[in-house]
Amino acid sequence: MTATTCSLLLSTLMLAVPPAHPQSGNEGRIHSDFRREGEQLQSCKTFNFGSLANCAETVVTGQPMHIAVGSLAPQNGIAAGAAFVEHKDFANEWRLNWDLDAVASGNGSWRAGAYLKAFRQPGGKIIVVSGPSKSTSPLYRTAPLFNLYAETTSLNRIYFYGLGPNTLPADRSVFGLTQTIAGASAIVPFAGKTGISLVGELNGRIPQLRGNNGESSPSIALLYNESTAPGLTSQPGFLQAGEGLRIRPSLFRDSLRLNYLLQFQQFIAVSDSHYSFRRWTADFGHEFPLYRNVRLTAANDQNGPDSCSTSATTTACPHVSLTQNLEGSIAVRLFMSGSIANAGSVVPFYFDPTIGGSDLNGQPILASYPDYRFRAPNVLLLRETFEHSLGKLPAGFLFSIDEAKVGMNRDDISFNHLRHTFTAGLTVHAGGLPVVSLLFSWGGGEGHHTTASISNTLLGASARPSLF
Repeated sequence: MTATTCSLLLSTLMLAVPPAHPQSGNEGRIHSDFRREGEQLQSCKTFNFGSLANCAETVVTGQPMHIAVGSLAPQNGIAAGAAFVEHKDFANEWRLNWDLDAVASGNGSWRAGAYLKAFRQPGGKIIVVSGPSKSTSPLYRTAPLFNLYAETTSLNRIYFYGLGPNTLPADRSVFGLTQTIAGASAIVPFAGKTGISLVGELNGRIPQLRGNNGESSPSIALLYNESTAPGLTSQPGFLQAGEGLRIRPSLFRDSLRLNYLLQFQQFIAVSDSHYSFRRWTADFGHEFPLYRNVRLTAANDQNGPDSCSTSATTTACPHVSLTQNLEGSIAVRLFMSGSIANAGSVVPFYFDPTIGGSDLNGQPILASYPDYRFRAPNVLLLRETFEHSLGKLPAGFLFSIDEAKVGMNRDDISFNHLRHTFTAGLTVHAGGLPVVSLLFSWGGGEGHHTTASISNTLLGASARPSLF
């Protein structure tokens, strides 16, 4: 993103926020939020380190408006735009958080979305009982969290090398994809501190593929057809449901944190059952903190993608500051996913997961390979990661090892003949700002890959809907 673009976005934000003025007795909440943000933006006029840090926080994480910036899917650049974030409380019990954002990148790719969170705040109504009673968990431990969202993403450059684990670099083609996702999801936790929750989702998906004749690689239709790239000639709308079990306990006095997800999804092609299929996912994450003060890396479910509050009772993001203590962790992750189609049906290739570089959601897997290098209905990943802070800076050193493979059949998912990648680099975790990564990856036999990326959500925000 150029300096001219940054200056233009900052000017737009400052024009959108009304100038500061004394608070009136009948001032509304949204107007009050704009007023306070206007006061915070005054620090942008002072040129010293502390004022510039406060200015950066307000510009990128402020509420109700801030600049939205982050990487789109690989090969589509860093996008910038604006985000609007607000909330509303009901009877001191339920809170609604909503986000609106729109961003665009230099190659004409873009994303726009609206996201709503509804959840019960800590506490709840006081209930009078007579006689002795057993202790019960607070209401917020058992109350569900609901999500509503609608998002459209348009990407102009996605690579396709064919299907399966044995494709060649020379087989690369390129295409564009626009997908609209609208739906709802829910997280229903069990009582107590088990960390177990039921998860469910119901989405409508409208994918639209297009060729791209302006690249050095040929457009996809020049190299592939419906038999080699199922779904190339027709993209029906999909009704996609999902249900699963999420397990996130902290064990052995916080020396082991688990992040498990077992999920089953159904992709129902509304107008052509030939493209209907099912998918299962097993994701087992293990984090071993090296110090007792290491923060949990999982996202806050109550935040939208443009929010970074630290609890249900506040909307403020954490401040950018020097760390007072060392932080570090070792993580081990095992991820497996497989797709199942009935006889006479196929899995559309644009819904297949990919490994190599980063995938459509921006998740790096076998990062030394080119982006989207291997694609198939079934995938396996084994990852070991070490990350440690650098002194008191809000930055860290990361080293990871990926071992992964894709397969056309379920029997291909095994632990033999895994491809591998080594990755090392720097990450920046500053306040609620998006995580910035500069990583170098090598190994695997197809060269090396340097990646500079900015997370498409604020630090502590929940993820956006998956594009596959």
